[in-house]
Amino acid sequence: MKFNVGGMDRALRIVVGLVLIGLAATHTVGLWGWIGVVPLATGLIGACPAYALFGWNTCSLKNKT
Repeated sequence: MKFNVGGMDRALRIVVGLVLIGLAATHTVGLWGWIGVVPLATGLIGACPAYALFGWNTCSLKNKT
């Protein structure tokens, strides 16, 4: 698997994912808040299928595998 999500991008995805999941769990937002699972998962894994589709990469050169 190619990693295509860099450090700052990963951190932001994890934070946004956790916030959305937390808001959905506390019924502050509707069911759409559970979409936070997607950025959380891509942040934890370090690979984003959408980035691969568009050919984007936010990893530094030394971290490409």
